[in-house]
Amino acid sequence: MARAYDLRSILFVLVAFVGAVVVLRDLRYDFAFVGDMRAAELSRRTQEVTATMTSTVMQTEKTMVTETIQVASDPPPAEKANAAFVILTRNKDLKDLRETLVQLEDRFNRRYKYPYVFLNNEPFSDTFKEKIQGMVSGECQFGLIPEEHWSYPEYIDQTRAAEARKDMQDRKVIYGGNESYRHMCRYESGFFFRHPLMDQYKWYWRVEPGVKFGCEIDYDPFLFMERNNKKYGFTISIKEVIETIPTLWNTTMDFMNKHKEMIPAANLMDFITDKKGDYNRCHFWSNFEIGSLDFLRSDQYMAYFDHLDRAGGFFYERWGDAPVHSLGVSMFLNKNEVHWFEDIGYFHGPLWNCPKGEANKKCWCSEEESIEIKNPAWSCTLNFKDLPAPKL
Repeated sequence: MARAYDLRSILFVLVAFVGAVVVLRDLRYDFAFVGDMRAAELSRRTQEVTATMTSTVMQTEKTMVTETIQVASDPPPAEKANAAFVILTRNKDLKDLRETLVQLEDRFNRRYKYPYVFLNNEPFSDTFKEKIQGMVSGECQFGLIPEEHWSYPEYIDQTRAAEARKDMQDRKVIYGGNESYRHMCRYESGFFFRHPLMDQYKWYWRVEPGVKFGCEIDYDPFLFMERNNKKYGFTISIKEVIETIPTLWNTTMDFMNKHKEMIPAANLMDFITDKKGDYNRCHFWSNFEIGSLDFLRSDQYMAYFDHLDRAGGFFYERWGDAPVHSLGVSMFLNKNEVHWFEDIGYFHGPLWNCPKGEANKKCWCSEEESIEIKNPAWSCTLNFKDLPAPKL
């Protein structure tokens, strides 16, 4: 009897062990990306695993195992700025934009849930809206650009504008023959912040399809700007292609001479001028901007934009929004009001801004790729950094 009892005990333990192996083998964890793209957030999933153990000693026993996998979702911070991302894009940019938003959400916005404003000169498709709304944590608003903001003003000679495009295309000036690019530059220079969807906000973060965010952003740049009295933030600063702006500086000087009362004594003119007082072509690369909408809506900036717009250089040349914003910032703001986001890893082909030293530990980009290191002659960032703080 004792041997039979021992044998039954051994068989019981053996069957239990084999059953446990089966259960562990069959237990699977199923992860899902939010909106099929959110690599950082896992949805809740439940799997049921049924394991059956049988033996000659025990009756067949059926066991139900339930495993719940839950990833904590960061609640929105108690304090947020009155801010939004603003993205000028088209339906055909959907793939590139989704790739960018995956990174932006993962690196930053999944914790803060700031809203998005998408703007287009043509109606957004239902597919575009559904694909975007399904992958971001913040509210989405989709706006159609008014025709008068994306067309020729009545004072522009369209024949002259067409001739200018052909000439620049023949000379192989970048985007020289592109008509829609000129409308885009004019719109970003003087109109995006006037769209009704932007009226409710005080801060904006400009994002473009296809850009990359190479580092964890573990603080709120909007609140940083607000709390430190900053009005304009950038990541990359370079020199403009002179063939695109042959008369922009003279037009700007004309404005300054006519409106001296608008130019504060403490400004950033040293950033954009050489020793002779001429434009050195430096500008903040405006595909990344975090800025004050109140600044762009100010009487000073609006007067400057209107002066440029009347001159026609957006169409007769190829004035970009980057030098226009930069000249406006340099005229009306001082260094204390402008911030280099050195700690935000950012790529817009072909240029990187990548944090250095200790800050690079939360990045996947290489600090040697940063434009001010890789090509210092093209970069203006260190020029900005070396400027003395104003005496106010």
